[in-house]
Amino acid sequence: MTDTAAPRSRPPAAWRTRWWLPTLVGYRRAWLSSDIIAGLAAGAVVVPQAMAYATIANLPVQVGLYTCIIPMLVYALLGGSRAMSVSTTSTVATLTATTLVTATTASGSDDPIGTVMALAMLVGTLLIIARLLRLGSLVENISAATVLGVKIGVGGTVAVGQLPKLLGETSNVSGEGFFRSLLAALAAFDSINWPTAALSAASIVIMLLFARFAPKIPGTLVVVVMGIVLVWLWNLDDAGVALINPVPSGLPTPGLPNLTDLGALIPGALAIAVMVFLETAAVARGIRRPTEPAIDADQELIAVGVANLAGTFFSALPAAGGFSQSAVNQNAGARTQLATLVTVALAVLVALFLGPVVSLLPQATLAAMVLVAVAGLIDIPLLIRWARISAIDFWVALMVAVIGLTGGLLAAVAAGVAVTLILVLRELNIPRLEVVGERDGRVAIRTLRGLYTANALANERAIIQLATTRPEPVRSVVLDARRLETVTITVLDTLADLDRELAAHGIALHIAALPEKATAIATKTEWYQGLIAAGRVHAHVAEGLAAPL
Repeated sequence: MTDTAAPRSRPPAAWRTRWWLPTLVGYRRAWLSSDIIAGLAAGAVVVPQAMAYATIANLPVQVGLYTCIIPMLVYALLGGSRAMSVSTTSTVATLTATTLVTATTASGSDDPIGTVMALAMLVGTLLIIARLLRLGSLVENISAATVLGVKIGVGGTVAVGQLPKLLGETSNVSGEGFFRSLLAALAAFDSINWPTAALSAASIVIMLLFARFAPKIPGTLVVVVMGIVLVWLWNLDDAGVALINPVPSGLPTPGLPNLTDLGALIPGALAIAVMVFLETAAVARGIRRPTEPAIDADQELIAVGVANLAGTFFSALPAAGGFSQSAVNQNAGARTQLATLVTVALAVLVALFLGPVVSLLPQATLAAMVLVAVAGLIDIPLLIRWARISAIDFWVALMVAVIGLTGGLLAAVAAGVAVTLILVLRELNIPRLEVVGERDGRVAIRTLRGLYTANALANERAIIQLATTRPEPVRSVVLDARRLETVTITVLDTLADLDRELAAHGIALHIAALPEKATAIATKTEWYQGLIAAGRVHAHVAEGLAAPL
C-alpha cells in the first residue's frame, strides 16, 4: 500500500520538530484542496452542533459559535492530531450545565456568561497542571466502563432535558437531572404546541434519514436551513414556534471571568477536565491513521488546556475533541489541522454576517439536533454485550449510569473515577512472582511488579508461601529486585520482616540486582547494612545462586 500521509524521506519522529502547527511540518501542496473541503464539511456539522450544545447549558447560541473560533484555533496551532476538531461535546456541555446550575443556585449569581468563562478558566488551568505533573497516562487509566456509564447518564439526562423544547412547552429543565426533567415535561404535557412538535419530529426524521442513506450530506445543516426557511416564509413564530434569542453579529469581544462562584465551580471543573482529556485523547487515537505520528497524551493535555484558557476570555464553553465532527473532518479528506483553520474561518464568517439569519432558527430545531446527537451515547447494546463478556465492566458501567441518572453527572464521574482507582489498585496489589533460577536448595524469585506501600505485605506473604511449598527444601531465597527502582520506608521494613520470617523457616534471604537509586536509600538502614556484611547482597541473580549456604 502506498504511503500518502508521511514524506518518504523522513522518519516518523521528524513530523514533530516544533511546538506550533506540528501537523503542518512536511506539508504537501497536493493536500490543500482536501484540507479546504474537509474544513468546510466539518464546519457544516460543528457550527450548528456547537450552537445546539450551548442550549444544553441554557446559554445563548453564540457561546457555542464562539467555541468554534478561539479554542478550535488554539488547538489547530498546538494539537498533535491531524484530523481532530475541537469545540464542545454533548458530554462536556451537559457537565457544564450541571455545574452552572449548582454554582449559581448556591450563590444566586445572574451572570451565566461570566460564570462559564470562570469554569473554562478552571478547566484549562487543571489540564495544564495535569500536564506539568505528567498525569496524562494516569488519567487514561480511567476505564472504558466508567466512560460508557457517564455517556449513558449524559445521553439520558440531555435527551429528557430537550423534551420541553421539542414539544413547545414553557418549562425550562436544563441541568436539573433526568427524573426532575422527565417529571417536569410530563407535568406540562397539556401545554404542547403542535406545530413545534411537528417541526421537531420532521427534523429528527430528516437527520436520521440523511445519516442512514446520505451520510456525506450533513443532516444538521439541512434541518437548520429548513427551520430558518420555514420561519422566514411562513412565520412559524406566529404559530407559537419559539425562536432562539437574537444572535448578535460580530466576533466575540474579550472579557474577564466572574470569579464570584470560583469555589463552587471547582468540583465540576475537575469532572469536566477529566472528560475533556478522556474524550480528546480517545478521539485523537481513534481517528489516527497508522502512517501518522503517535498521539502524545502530554501534548494533548497542553493543547486542550491552552485552548480552554484562551477561550475563557472570549465567552467560550469548555472545549474538547468531538468524535462526530472529527470523523466528518477525516472522512472528507483532512490531512492536517489546516482543515480546522478553514472551519474556524467559516465560523468567523457566520459570526460576522449571518447573525440575523441564524436568529430565525427555531429552538425545536436545535433541540432535535441535540437529541439525535446524544442518542448515540446511550449504547445499550454495548452494555448488554459487556454483560456477557465481563461482569465487572458491566456492573461498573451500570452503576455509573444509574448514579448519573439519579444523583447527577458530577457524582457519576466522581464515582467512576473512584471505582477505577479501586480496580487498578486491586489489580496492582495482586502479587505476580516468577521463579527465575533454582540450584541446590537455592531459589531465585523475581517480582513481576514493583513493590510499593500498598502491595508490599501481599508480596511478602506470597514469597514466603512460594519458598516454603517448593517440592525440594529451600535454604536460600534470592530476591531479584531489579524492578525496585525506588523504595520507601514501608517497603524496606517489609523486606526486613520478610528476612526475619524466612529465617524462622531456616531460609536465608539474599537481595540481587537492586537498582542504584534504591540501593542508595536501602544502604542507610541497619538491616541492609547487615545483609551487605553477611555477603547476602549481589549484583546479579547468578551470583546469588552461587553464594554459599
